[in-house]
Amino acid sequence: MSVLFVNDLTSIDFSYLHNQRGLLGESLSLGIRLSGSLDEQGMVLDFADVKRQVKQLVDEHFDHKLIAPARSSQLSTDTWDNRIELKFRWGDNMQLKHVSPAEAVSLLDVSDVTPGTLATAIAEMLQERLPENISEIEINLSEEVIDESSYQYSHGLKHHAGNCQRIAHGHRSRIIIYRNGTRSIELEEEWADRWDDIYIGSLEDLADASDECHHYAYSSSQGNFELTLPAVCCDLINADSTVENIAEHIAEQLKSSHPESHFEVHAYEGMDKGAIATS
Repeated sequence: MSVLFVNDLTSIDFSYLHNQRGLLGESLSLGIRLSGSLDEQGMVLDFADVKRQVKQLVDEHFDHKLIAPARSSQLSTDTWDNRIELKFRWGDNMQLKHVSPAEAVSLLDVSDVTPGTLATAIAEMLQERLPENISEIEINLSEEVIDESSYQYSHGLKHHAGNCQRIAHGHRSRIIIYRNGTRSIELEEEWADRWDDIYIGSLEDLADASDECHHYAYSSSQGNFELTLPAVCCDLINADSTVENIAEHIAEQLKSSHPESHFEVHAYEGMDKGAIATS
C-alpha cells in the first residue's frame, strides 16, 4: 500500500446553509491523500491526473454552488424539470427561498454542512470516479489563516460566462484599508462587521423589497435564478457584485464619510485574489 499526497491542490468557493447563521459564503483549501496499489507506471496516480481529474470533479460537483444539508429539519426541497427550490429557516423566524437550475445546488446527505461532512462527501464522490487501484481517499479542507479582518459573503453575477452567475455562491474574504497611506484596522473591522454573513446584491437584480425581505431575480445563460432573504442579511451596491465593483463601492462609501481623506481598498474574493480601488 502506497500513499500519494497533494497539499493545497485547489480551493473551493461556495455558499452553504448553516443551521444557526443562514446563508454563508465560504472559501476552503483542499488537500488530498490517495492510498492504493501501484499501477503499471509505478504510481498510485500520476500527479498530472490528480491535479486535472480531481480539480475537474470537485469544480463540477461542489465549487460555486449552494451546498445544503438534505437531512436538516430546517430545509424543504422541491424539484421539477431540472429545477430545484429550497426553503430554509433558521434563528428567530428567519427564512430563505432559493430557486434555480438543479446544477447550481449540491445536496449533501447530512444534517449539518461542515468542513468535515463536506470532505467526506467529496471523498465518496471521488472514490466512485477515480481508478480502481485507489482504495482510500482522504480529503482535508481548511480555512485560510487570516490575520486581517474578514467577512463571509454570498452573491451572484448574472453576466458571468461561467458558474459565478449562480445567484448564491460565495467566499470568505479579507479586507485591507489604507487611509492616507496608513493601515486603518478600525475601518477594516467596521466593514468586516457590516458585511458579516452578508448577501451582496445588485440594485438591478432586486425584483422586490420591503423592510422585512429582499427578493432577487435574474436570467442568465444557465437559466432563471431567484433568491429571497431577510433584509437584514442583505446589502446593495449599484453595480454587479464583482470584486472590482465591491472594492470601488467600499472606497466610495469611505470617501463619502471622510471626504478629507484618501483611501486605498484591497478587497479579496476568496483566497489570494481580489481588487484594489482608490478614492
